[in-house]
Amino acid sequence: MPSYARISVNIPEVYKLFDYQIPDGLIGKISVGNLVIIPFGRQKVQGIVIEVTSETQIAETKQILQIIDPLPVVNQSQIELARWIADNTFSPLSACLRIMLPPGLQQMADTLYSLKTNLTEPQEKLSSLQRRILSTLDKRGDLRGRQLDAAFPHKRWKLAVNALGRRGWVSTRAVLPEPKLSRKTIRTAQIAQLPQAIIEKMEMVARRGTQALERRKAVLQFLLEEPLPVNVSWVYATTGANANDLRELEKRELIKLSETEIWRDPLAHIEVTPAEIPELTQQQRDAWQEILKVLSEGSATNIQNPILLHGVTGSGKTEIYLRAVTEILKWGKQAVVLVPEISLTPQTVMRFLARFPGQVGLVHSRLSLGERYDTWRRARMGKLGVVIGPRSALFTPLLNLGLIVVDEFHDGSFYQAETRPYYHAVKAAIAYGKITGSTVIMGSATPDISLYHRAQQESWKIIKMPDRILAHREYLRQKGELLVKPSIKIHKEGRTAASLPLPLVQIVDMRFELRRGNRSIFSLALQEGLKQVLARHQQAILFLNRRGSATYVFCRACGYTLECPHCEMMLTSHADSSKLICHTCGYQRNIPRLCPNCGSDQIRQYGTGTQRVEKLVQEMFPNARTLRWDADTVRRKGAQEVLLSHFINHRADLLIGTQMLAKGLDLPLVTLVGVVLADVGLNFPDFRAAERAFQLLMQVAGRAGRSPLGGRVILQTYQPQHYAIQRAARHDFAGFYQQELEFRQALNYPPYSRLVRLEFRHHNYAKAQQAAEELAQTIRNLWEEKGLRGLNLIGPAPAFFAKARGYYRWQVILKGKDPIKYLERIRLENWRIEVDPPNLL
Repeated sequence: MPSYARISVNIPEVYKLFDYQIPDGLIGKISVGNLVIIPFGRQKVQGIVIEVTSETQIAETKQILQIIDPLPVVNQSQIELARWIADNTFSPLSACLRIMLPPGLQQMADTLYSLKTNLTEPQEKLSSLQRRILSTLDKRGDLRGRQLDAAFPHKRWKLAVNALGRRGWVSTRAVLPEPKLSRKTIRTAQIAQLPQAIIEKMEMVARRGTQALERRKAVLQFLLEEPLPVNVSWVYATTGANANDLRELEKRELIKLSETEIWRDPLAHIEVTPAEIPELTQQQRDAWQEILKVLSEGSATNIQNPILLHGVTGSGKTEIYLRAVTEILKWGKQAVVLVPEISLTPQTVMRFLARFPGQVGLVHSRLSLGERYDTWRRARMGKLGVVIGPRSALFTPLLNLGLIVVDEFHDGSFYQAETRPYYHAVKAAIAYGKITGSTVIMGSATPDISLYHRAQQESWKIIKMPDRILAHREYLRQKGELLVKPSIKIHKEGRTAASLPLPLVQIVDMRFELRRGNRSIFSLALQEGLKQVLARHQQAILFLNRRGSATYVFCRACGYTLECPHCEMMLTSHADSSKLICHTCGYQRNIPRLCPNCGSDQIRQYGTGTQRVEKLVQEMFPNARTLRWDADTVRRKGAQEVLLSHFINHRADLLIGTQMLAKGLDLPLVTLVGVVLADVGLNFPDFRAAERAFQLLMQVAGRAGRSPLGGRVILQTYQPQHYAIQRAARHDFAGFYQQELEFRQALNYPPYSRLVRLEFRHHNYAKAQQAAEELAQTIRNLWEEKGLRGLNLIGPAPAFFAKARGYYRWQVILKGKDPIKYLERIRLENWRIEVDPPNLL
């Protein structure tokens, strides 16, 4: 009886599953989760087996061509999670399965473009873009569509190349690139006979008196001392031998040369000392006992709600996570720990490495393809107990998952906004916990308003940790920085356990500073605070959520502002490169000497970025050692670790940076945090603007006072009465939460409703507008036809950021209890669909 496989095909916008016959040679080798190559139309594509069956409704089925990996690339739980994401984001199942594979393994079908002529025909009638495409193909040879995308960014090259095809200049054919991944092996050598036999033959491996004899004897003596195969590079370095020597010894059957696979482990070079488990405060003990009870009950029933751990910055949440992972590993299960951005939380990773040496895998986008592939394979083989990483770590193929930790679950980086599917990793983690019967622990000092409300409504376990723990006493004692009489109150609870108060926060009204005659970007209070920090040989952080040296460049004569031609966003000046840069698409240009609009030389720069803050600090405190931490200074792999190491080891006094500084840094010598402008982002036309500002201020303020040295925070603002700033200054989440809920309820925004954003992008403004208006009318007609109620339609209107990367953006917003169900009968081809988007900008 024939066997069939139901397959999710790796092609964009294909939602259906397709039945393929399993050929006789692959029967018994194909199983659910296998990655295969199949024919699809006139092309070969990849697909993932979703089901194996003996029946099909299709009269004629094509056969599977090849298995790419003999082992399943996704397990049954991952397939269920992919289905959940697909159903909740209006995405094809194939797109949701694609994010679960390591980059380089899955490949999309592509088109290969080739020249059909030697370019001797006249090109006068061709466009400039068409001539550039022909020149590129002539120089570089055949190119795939993705290579042309990279060669001609923001250009409509497909229309141009299709026209070239019709005129006979270019030919095309479908191709499926080979996976870019392979296993890494090294050449090894080891002894092939008993030691006594080797010793007896040692003098006969070359002519007496020659250097070859001495080298080969050295090789044998070295390998006799090594019980395992040795990398031949070590053999060469230790003995001075060469490849001919080893081949001769192998020929004499004295040694064995072979290929040995090695794991590309990004953590292999890190040396950690196993950490001593710290004593818990009473607050931590209470929290841990509650979590331990839930873990035990969940292990027995496999059904439970998530745990929401609401602890202030520095309250010791990470230690609770570590103990939960320890418990799970005792039961023979595995854990995933999600962090906002792995490169910004190196201290958290080091703590897990120290507690679980040899059991931790790391997943993030800055690793090489080989490192990510090997970590994925080790996890699939059950060689890892703990996987740490950003949202993509959730999709690691762990077979016996028992715990999912989401640290700083409020953070916006958990939302996938760049490519489809547009999903929220926190919600996906909650769903995955139910699928796998795993406990989900979500921790934050500033919980997401909607999720916190959901936790209350659905009776999740909410554990509060309102006090800070005392840390870094030994570090400060070694540095000689421990104050004899600390200025803060320390509440001792045991031999080493103690708690600290949160840092004091001072709000400075910058309007009053201006009236006092202070035109500096630094208030008098902040200037004095920096002087005191430097005099005490402590450290400070200056926070500004803008990078660059000026936020925009304009002409004083005519008012012309220099904008990105692809995004219509103001270009930011960067003094270190003398460039104007678009922070959306990366477009760059030189700073013009004359105005492009009127020809005037009155080009001026306005606004404050991190580069300008650093320059002004150096002018005000010439002896201060400064570091700048923003997207420009941490581009290269490992740059974050270098910057953090320099600052922790007090090779700098002041750290100047953007929102990267608000994420997970524990810096014992920081006693002052200065927020240069607390208003940034506060007035965006978005219902979550106040929540994001509150979270950011609370988090960055939390970097101060995490040791016995104490700390203070200075918030500079032009809106000192705004409730987000007032509540942040008092560390008052409960007050902010209640006030924000009242605002949301009055306007029927989440958590009192759900949102769907429908966005259409086009190079042509009028076509984007037309598509949005037609969709809005279609939805209104559907309402009238069905008599539907309980749904609000906002728009159509241009998005706040009306143009991005060369595309105009128009959107339609649906708001109601269940807006998703209204879309089932509407064709939304070429529309970007976001369910419960984190913002409406």
